[in-house]
Amino acid sequence: MHQGRRIALVEDHALMALGFRDLVARIEHIDLVASAPAVDELPTTALDLVVLDLRLADGSTPAANVAALHDRGAYVLIYTGAEDRLLIQSAARAGALGLVRKSAPPEQLIDAIRTAAEGGEVFSTEWAAAIDAAADLGDAGLSDREAEVLAMYAAGETAQSVALHLGISRATVADYVIRIRRKYSEVGRPAASRVDLYRRAREDGILE
Repeated sequence: MHQGRRIALVEDHALMALGFRDLVARIEHIDLVASAPAVDELPTTALDLVVLDLRLADGSTPAANVAALHDRGAYVLIYTGAEDRLLIQSAARAGALGLVRKSAPPEQLIDAIRTAAEGGEVFSTEWAAAIDAAADLGDAGLSDREAEVLAMYAAGETAQSVALHLGISRATVADYVIRIRRKYSEVGRPAASRVDLYRRAREDGILE
């Protein structure tokens, strides 16, 4: 007897979620057990695969969402209408198995779900290009706190406002920024200016 795969959808457009549910109902041995508008609103039930919209209204990044779902033991398939190359690259770098366009024919989505639910990579030329581009960018290995500081500082916040928001001193923020710049420099990605930091944050999916 074939073991059914348990999948979930993270999609914040209700009509799209309804259409997805109707489509998945046609797939043998695939059970849609949850649907939510954000990753942190999914129930804690065990999941084999999460089909994830690339851009969500809660402001979360693809990289953070893929990492959170991997921590739960779920594979991730990106399902999107977005054209943002950097967001796609960040999802690829985070370890998603592939991407399917919302405009794709239903059979293409069904095949992708079947493949990804078993842990298989969903190949497309667009996804291959994203993986190649992501591989060209050295991983700076930022900690969660460093990424948090970078997100605010690169978006234009002053060191003082970052310090107030995070409950740390201005000097500590300055230390974080120095460390962030050094880490990027060590992997061949210059980050000497705030504009550079903004670009690095965009490339890594820390900022949209």
